[in-house]
Amino acid sequence: MIGCAAAAASGGCSDLTHTSWFRGRFREMSDAEKKDVIADLEKQHSERFAKAVTVGAEPPLEGVEFGYALDISRCIGCRRCVYACVEENNQSRDPQVHWIRVLELDKDKGIDLAHANPYYDAEKVPRDGHFYLPVACQQCQNPPCVKSCPVGATWTEADGIVVIDYDWCIGCRCCMSACPYGARHINLMEPHIPAEELNPKTHYLGNRPRMKGVVEKCTFCIQRVRNGRYPACVEVCPVGARKFGNLLDPSSEVRYVIEHKRVFVLRSELNTRPRFIYFYGL
Repeated sequence: MIGCAAAAASGGCSDLTHTSWFRGRFREMSDAEKKDVIADLEKQHSERFAKAVTVGAEPPLEGVEFGYALDISRCIGCRRCVYACVEENNQSRDPQVHWIRVLELDKDKGIDLAHANPYYDAEKVPRDGHFYLPVACQQCQNPPCVKSCPVGATWTEADGIVVIDYDWCIGCRCCMSACPYGARHINLMEPHIPAEELNPKTHYLGNRPRMKGVVEKCTFCIQRVRNGRYPACVEVCPVGARKFGNLLDPSSEVRYVIEHKRVFVLRSELNTRPRFIYFYGL
């Protein structure tokens, strides 16, 4: 198993068995192989964190293509979404890893990413003369990150979620360089999650504990949405700025937004065709 072998050489994957080094790509495994791998991971994680940890492998739902819409006229920059994402998706607390960045922008300049401020004081929002733009993985229909991966460790699932097989990631960071949204993040140090803070309900391609030297990113909370729930950031938003649903369902919230609101996508000139759109509530 390329990724884990590389990470083991640099001090990562310390909790994985020798046999996991030779694990195949998840999407190429048989059902029996997936069952064995998942049982092994559940045992390892449960022992490591001293609590019962489950690792799901729910496949894409039939007739579903997930889409996301964010109302920038409502977002107040409180960053509750950032920390709800951290808690739900088992991101490292030390060093900190955040899959969502919220940018503070000047209303007079509009979407001027070159002068955006990601380090504003969230205790003093919303600030007069400014608006806020949360950015995470855009779940592109034409993802440059997938094309750039030399080992096929990342791909697009049938429901539109771009996933990463952590056990095949070699940490080369080609995908990070290719992503025009800065949405991919690497664990350069051993990730740390206090046992009492671990979310024990995980997915193989989502929020299971990661190792040093691999890239990770937003998966629309794959462990939640494939079980009929909203992403954590949608649930926590205090102003209802976030909408989520099935792009193939004409009655879904996200389709309503697309058909009735002023919408835009980031870096449209790059033809990445995001499934994550922004809109004005007016």
